[in-house]
Amino acid sequence: MKLMTRLMGAAVIAASALSSAPLFAEGGTLVIVANQVPRHLNGAVQSGIATAVPSTQIFASPLRYDEDWTPQPYLAESWEMSEDGLSLTLNLVQNATFHDGKPVTSEDVAFSIMTIKENHPFQTMFAPVESIDTPDAHTAIIRLSKPHPALLLALSPALAPIIPKHVFGDGQDVKAHPANAMPVGSGPFIVTEFTPGEAIVLKKNPDFFLEGRPKLDEIILRIIQDPSAMVIAMENGEADMYPFLAGSQDIRRLEKVESLTITNEGYAGIGPINWLAFNTASPKLSDMRVRQAIAYAVDRDFITKALHRGVSTQQRGPIIESSPFFDASVEPFNVDLDKAKTLMVEAGFADGMELSVDYIPGPAEQQKTIAEYLKSQLDKIGITVTVRAAPDFPTWAGRVAGHDFELTMDNVFNWGDPVIGVHRTYLTDNIRQGVIWSNTQSYSNARVDELLAAAAVELDIDKRKALYAEFQQIVVGEVPVYFINATPYHTAYTSSMVNPPLGIWGPMHPMDMVELPDAN
Repeated sequence: MKLMTRLMGAAVIAASALSSAPLFAEGGTLVIVANQVPRHLNGAVQSGIATAVPSTQIFASPLRYDEDWTPQPYLAESWEMSEDGLSLTLNLVQNATFHDGKPVTSEDVAFSIMTIKENHPFQTMFAPVESIDTPDAHTAIIRLSKPHPALLLALSPALAPIIPKHVFGDGQDVKAHPANAMPVGSGPFIVTEFTPGEAIVLKKNPDFFLEGRPKLDEIILRIIQDPSAMVIAMENGEADMYPFLAGSQDIRRLEKVESLTITNEGYAGIGPINWLAFNTASPKLSDMRVRQAIAYAVDRDFITKALHRGVSTQQRGPIIESSPFFDASVEPFNVDLDKAKTLMVEAGFADGMELSVDYIPGPAEQQKTIAEYLKSQLDKIGITVTVRAAPDFPTWAGRVAGHDFELTMDNVFNWGDPVIGVHRTYLTDNIRQGVIWSNTQSYSNARVDELLAAAAVELDIDKRKALYAEFQQIVVGEVPVYFINATPYHTAYTSSMVNPPLGIWGPMHPMDMVELPDAN
């Protein structure tokens, strides 16, 4: 009876997606609600929440990480870094197969890492990789041009999915490959349905190389555009997990549901920052004095305490404040409307200007609400703001990736180490048309490029801190991005769940150990 109730309730939310979904089996079905619509499911060439959650179930990676930031075996049963830091040897498990039955080999690892290097938005992640030797089917030796302090972290599930060479190496553009919608991986789950805007259905991989896993028989990710419907689904037991929950009202509301657990654990590696990005290539915004004026006009304290009801914390710079690399001496812009008006005059805009601001569609509090606040606040310094909505995530992403924006709200991750998630936003050579979460601001500063290049190869943590400190001072002052708050991500999940995804990557981690004891 409980099974039928869940099916009927879920059907109210997404009837069309359920119409072809298989019935629950012995291990039960985990229903996850999400509001971002992925372009496709291949995390080797696409970053972000929408792709990473399903991608990390479909694909396995060389390593995985526990809650203490310690690398653990996955496709690589062991690994060894050379003394000079210029090569990493991966010893692969010998029983891993892709979902089509073909074995996972060192050739697939080499192909995948080089594909990620060439196509992923995080261009710095594998930039030092020169080549990958494959002396036998189960040994891959990654050769580096220079030391890479974040290499092991970059081999995590959300960052380094191993894709099959025999599928994606056919000469087609991997970013537009038809297999991206229904990809073949070697992870714990097999994608059986992808209905954009509605649902993704993942079924248990019966031949998964880790014995006894996965515990679940199925995962269904339901795409629900209405945030209120997501909350209702959790309250009514129609869904088991709501990850990346950030709205203060929704958090407080779900905390009152006895059958649910709400936690902010599981996001340590993500380092999410909510910010306002500037298109510095725009004639209106190329002068940093205009950007500084906007920064002086925005009240970060009001946003975090009033608009976010105290759930979020202020963020002063490009590196998340919980990181050991954050420079606490950085001077934030405090509200000063007179200073802002003076800067507008100095920049030649005494008569004001008109700007548009975009935002990521979905729960409003971290994005739309701030965008609307900007409209009223910037009017005080002579800037007329038009808030431009997008019907869905791909539309917003297409605008920003195509540099078709003036201002945009955004939510960007540090990804554990600055070389992975921070450098991409500020490097001149990462201004890449059509690639979301690259340097879409068109920001260029030669000294910043030098500092980040040095930090990317520096193994001494104190020297890295010094390099990043100078970098933060420059970027905060020049304002290609105005940093607002650390996104207060939480996960709501049914309290009976065993092994919820609370490691450093949270829901962007293989859920092969998750169990729902009362699912049936």
